[in-house]
Amino acid sequence: MERAIVIRHQQEELTASIHYPTKPQGASGRCKNRVPLAVICHGFIGSRIGVDRLFVKAARELADEGYMVIRFDYIGCGESTGSYGAEGLESMIAQTRAVLDYGLSCADVDPTRVTLIGHSLGGAVALLTGVRDRRVKNLVMWAAVGYPFNDIVKIVGRDTYDASVKDGSADHAGYSFAPVFFNSLADYQPFQEAEKFGGDVLVVHGTSDEVIPTDYAFLYQKLFWKRPESRCDKEIIFQADHTFSSGEAQAEVIGITRDWMNKREEIQQEWQNWMI
Repeated sequence: MERAIVIRHQQEELTASIHYPTKPQGASGRCKNRVPLAVICHGFIGSRIGVDRLFVKAARELADEGYMVIRFDYIGCGESTGSYGAEGLESMIAQTRAVLDYGLSCADVDPTRVTLIGHSLGGAVALLTGVRDRRVKNLVMWAAVGYPFNDIVKIVGRDTYDASVKDGSADHAGYSFAPVFFNSLADYQPFQEAEKFGGDVLVVHGTSDEVIPTDYAFLYQKLFWKRPESRCDKEIIFQADHTFSSGEAQAEVIGITRDWMNKREEIQQEWQNWMI
């Protein structure tokens, strides 16, 4: 079952869809009656639907596996209120934490089993959120941005950035971007913060990604593996583009994510049983 919800964040409303698990995971231990939570963070000027409905398909498949899943629109995107280009990365982190607040307020959610799934810029936001919010236990990063300012300016074009700085705002794809948006991108360096996240990580990227370099996945894994604890797994999908737009690539990225998350669940349950 799934339904549309609205999550309040300051003066704005974040439109979201919540997917309830369609079957129990068969967990045991002290939290056997609770379910894991997954939150999907969309990318730059995206929405909770995703290109070719990627996020809808992923959420439904994970719900079938026993997860509660929330996918949401950032301020000014999709059906949410506000102006996307007037916000910055710090606001997106705060919005993501507001969605976590909502998800963890649900009585049947296990607070020890929380995963953020982020695509593109949403992958960087998921990482930055996980570094600041210890409630996030695992990360899944799909084609994640590594250098927010350089990567996004490359997408919108240098002329758009220059116009924003000069005139106070600039248009890209119907969105109005203020200088504060670009300034916030320069303030955050996900690669430098990767070592601060304490949980397990899955990094997925396509070989035909022409938006965000596939090399980022290798660098992310190297940085995550420098941590004294926790692991990082990397999967490279042959001929997948930035949005995993082909049917084969979609099935692969969703399947890889599902299997990896289920493995984390098995490890978690074994650990809880051992403690009991």
